[in-house]
Amino acid sequence: MFDEFFLVALAVYFFAGTIKGTIGIGLPATSISLLGQVYDPRAAIALAIMPIFFTNIWQVYRTGEVKRTLKVFWPFAVALAVVLWLFTGLSVHIPTTSLIFVLGCAVALFALTSLFVRPPELPPRFDRLAQIVAGSLSGVLGGLTAIWSPPMLIYFISRRLEKEDFVRASGLLLFVGSVPLLLGYWQNGLMTRELGLMSLTMIVPTLLGFSVGEVVRRRVDAARFQKLILFFFLLMGLNLIRRSFL
Repeated sequence: MFDEFFLVALAVYFFAGTIKGTIGIGLPATSISLLGQVYDPRAAIALAIMPIFFTNIWQVYRTGEVKRTLKVFWPFAVALAVVLWLFTGLSVHIPTTSLIFVLGCAVALFALTSLFVRPPELPPRFDRLAQIVAGSLSGVLGGLTAIWSPPMLIYFISRRLEKEDFVRASGLLLFVGSVPLLLGYWQNGLMTRELGLMSLTMIVPTLLGFSVGEVVRRRVDAARFQKLILFFFLLMGLNLIRRSFL
């Protein structure tokens, strides 16, 4: 089973890297939701940790201005890190069917927020409170499913961030969240030595897929492709919800 899981994971992470390279989002949503259709969602989440960690280090390095970005978004980062770490402990005890249900909801929510949500502009006086609330909600989702972008996306859209600031902030907060996720999974015994080595290995097909995705992005209508992929995510999320009731 482990050999089969490894081979399937290689293909999934190449595909997930291609998606991220093409539309700039969707690495954990693609990999975890696809593997979670068949395998234990905890193993799928553990496998995603190293690719999330290293790809977002790279994104932070490429976009720069880390200090300025962290100065603006530190309340979100702190709330995300603390709550996410706390909720990784809950994922040890939650029944597998319940975890599949939460994962399906997270994937579907990711697709719906990316496709349809346009929240009102956030008044500056409420920004710090909004960061704490959105960061905490992201931490709950991230600790249980490793997909913490839906509340983050809603907050960013309400801030009306420019494209470059959006990329910088999302890369930084995805990296910040991956650290307590790794720590929590290791502390709770969910990141075994074998899964840790496999997770490191998945960086290679992810980066190869990312390179292919950058080529694809130059040759296709990226906006249309993104919509198709997001509808695909929505279907996968709904199927996970269905599977949780079987």
